[in-house]
Amino acid sequence: MSLLGPEDVFPLCAVLVGLAWFGFWADGNRLGKTTSGVLWVIVGGVALSNFRVVPFESPVYDFIGGHLVPLAIPLLLYKADFRRILRESGPVILTFGIACAGTVTGAIIGFYLIDLGEIGAKAAGAYTGGWTGGAVNFVAVAKAVEMTPDEVSVAISANSVVSIMALMALIALPSIALVRRFVPSRIMGEAARQAADVAGNEPDALRPSHLAGALALSFAICALSYAFADWAGLGNYAILFVTVLALVAANAFPKALTRLQGDFGLGMIIMYLFFAAVGCGTDAVAFLDSALNLFFYSVAILAIHLLVVLAAARLLKIDLAEAVVAAGAALVGPAPTAAIAATRGWKALVTPGIMCGILGYAIGTFIGVAVAKLLN
Repeated sequence: MSLLGPEDVFPLCAVLVGLAWFGFWADGNRLGKTTSGVLWVIVGGVALSNFRVVPFESPVYDFIGGHLVPLAIPLLLYKADFRRILRESGPVILTFGIACAGTVTGAIIGFYLIDLGEIGAKAAGAYTGGWTGGAVNFVAVAKAVEMTPDEVSVAISANSVVSIMALMALIALPSIALVRRFVPSRIMGEAARQAADVAGNEPDALRPSHLAGALALSFAICALSYAFADWAGLGNYAILFVTVLALVAANAFPKALTRLQGDFGLGMIIMYLFFAAVGCGTDAVAFLDSALNLFFYSVAILAIHLLVVLAAARLLKIDLAEAVVAAGAALVGPAPTAAIAATRGWKALVTPGIMCGILGYAIGTFIGVAVAKLLN
């Protein structure tokens, strides 16, 4: 028995929102910058449930995963204007394609090297989606391939440490002399002669009229997508229809949706709530019993991904800075990638990094589901 019961809605919501707040706070401080706010959200949830403060299961967790997460996907994709992505990404988009191929290659090779049991194909798809796009794609693929809450919890927990390793590797690679000799960089040479661009981005404003409109559109997209999926007998893949319809809206009305403020931030709040619920639903004993193989599998994907990107950069004479930004867009998403580019002084690569990261959000779910079906 836990201190809070499964039906204690308001106290449980207070805990989950508090964990989400802590994650955002950590992201803006040394704690999150050296690790990850998401990791601390999950760890906090695991601690609370395993010390019997909150229950392992609750309708509150189910509501977040079943209803709020689909609602968040359009909010995170409203800026996915393909024309703008292609126009502003430049040569980085080619390298991003190679980085996505590196993730797929790592997922497939690792699948055959490491026995993951029944979760294998589903985990391969979820990791491919997550390391092509981001956490939202991981969740979308997990829902599409019908991973159980326990499987999602274990997979995310095992992957969190490796995601931190990926971020650290991307930050460290340009500083390794052997890597710089293997993949030369003109951009890094120019940046060394200039002051590093450390200007932060303006915070995403929260405007009630914009948020209300974004939410209304997101509800409409989810309603239409789930209705069509049920009509077509493809209810398990409703999340894919949500993604498609959101992309259609983003590219049909790019000017209107680009002007929205606060939509992405609201989507991220929902995703942090989801991670908090995942942490609270994690049984630490089950994690220790089953997550070790998934950890090594994640390490294999990361290693093969970076080897593919660096080898392609060497072969195609791609700038090391562009290779790092493209790999970052796939592995850690647009915001951390932009931060890496900005702090390194690669001013011209900040926008391409963001654009490729958004492109990853748009395509990651489809690639992840395809890999899961291929390996099943």
